[in-house]
Amino acid sequence: MTFLTASQRALLQGVSRLGYANPFLPERVEFERAVLGDEFHEGEPVWSYRADHPEPRANVWRVATKLQPIIDQLRTRLSGGIEVHEQDLLLYEDATLQILYQRSYRNFYQAGFGAEQQNPSRWRFYNEFLADWRHYFQIDGVRFPFERDPRHTFACFRQIQRAFDITFRDIIGNSLPAARLRGAIWQSIFTHDMRRYRRTLYARMGEFATLITGPSGTGKELAARAIAECRYVPFDDRRLAFADDNEQVFFPINISALTPTLVESELFGHRRGAFTGAVADRRGWLETCPELGSVFLDELGDMDPAIQVKLLRVIETRTFHPVGDTAGRQFRGKLIAATNRDLPDAMRKGQFREDLYYRLCSDQIATVSMAEQLAASPAVLRDLVIYMSRRVAGADGDTLADEVMPWIDAHLGPDYPWPGNYRELEQCVKNLLIRGNYRPARSTAALDPVEEFAAHARAATLTADELLAHYVTLVYSRTGSYEETARRLSLDRRTVKAKVDAALLARFRRA
Repeated sequence: MTFLTASQRALLQGVSRLGYANPFLPERVEFERAVLGDEFHEGEPVWSYRADHPEPRANVWRVATKLQPIIDQLRTRLSGGIEVHEQDLLLYEDATLQILYQRSYRNFYQAGFGAEQQNPSRWRFYNEFLADWRHYFQIDGVRFPFERDPRHTFACFRQIQRAFDITFRDIIGNSLPAARLRGAIWQSIFTHDMRRYRRTLYARMGEFATLITGPSGTGKELAARAIAECRYVPFDDRRLAFADDNEQVFFPINISALTPTLVESELFGHRRGAFTGAVADRRGWLETCPELGSVFLDELGDMDPAIQVKLLRVIETRTFHPVGDTAGRQFRGKLIAATNRDLPDAMRKGQFREDLYYRLCSDQIATVSMAEQLAASPAVLRDLVIYMSRRVAGADGDTLADEVMPWIDAHLGPDYPWPGNYRELEQCVKNLLIRGNYRPARSTAALDPVEEFAAHARAATLTADELLAHYVTLVYSRTGSYEETARRLSLDRRTVKAKVDAALLARFRRA
């Protein structure tokens, strides 16, 4: 008897690919389909929060149900002393870990995380996990290729559950741009290679700074919080506790809201008498932040050049000096920065240091504008309205959403560009809750056609024919000549004339 039949090996290879895939990218769905076959239930092309179905995709539970009898059978074969190749043991391990994770998921979810959870017994289910671990992995006569520590696996499981739920809950939208953003946050937490992360990188991710860019109001702080709150935390099996159960982990500073002196004091701390108003010693966020915490620098592009030099030293040496103090301190946490400014342009103008930029850009995330999301999936607006209505009105959120959507349709229309992005939509919801009306600060005119074209192109929603027609019309609006447009685009004049859209041309000329 062989350990794995050909069909079982093929199944477990698919399960292994599924287990290490980024859960928020479309490939995850294709891996589920390959594993489940006829049992796969069609749904959304990406894993996203839906107001009418807020739970994660059900296919993940079907995978575990399909795996369970196979893994029990393989475990019986292992205990019988069957000869097994190393690669087959790894497949057994990957599949078993998926089952153990699914068994633990609801317990992790109910336990919550962070200092706000005060139940000292919430991690006692580790004993159940440990019993399962020993059953499947501590088998007489079987030596697995890699020695695994159940405490480390338990900590990884908790991190995965937390990272999935926070990212799934806070980054809304079933469009591909939103899915890519969730996928980028996942990679900032785990890298693209989960196996390597589990082996070694889990203990080193705090050494890498993260830079988040995007227009104002697009959720840069949400992305930063997700990364900060989903770092790896060791588990102590003697105390049945995680190291951050009673710790603050997110330390934000809005640089644009403070003077350079206050930014420096907030970040580095100061000694008494270091400047006017410094009446006592003060620890800054870099010193207060624990090893498992993260300092978030919002609006980094507005940072004073002198402070940029000091921040560069923090990144390079992990050390800093409080204002007015000669004694060095060590920064032990992770640094996350965000800006809505064009940093390459700021560098060209001498407003932002190149060396600081290149220290920050090893891990970059770009947030998604509402225009880009709605260009890819107009139905996202309703999910966003319901999400925000529930957040501002609590139990009455769904009723509020039923009032907000018709108001937006009647007064702003489907082409409203939402220049303030998600922050503007939230204020719209709040205004309608309180006053029954909303007056945009900017013109309610349709989105600039060039920006609209760019949003559709980024969202990959145009067909090749539509893309050509848009671009030909844009160039013709600039040249006013079929011949010149044809020359610039290396097209036949007749093709140019056929592709120019009169209605779109009028919009381009008015812009």
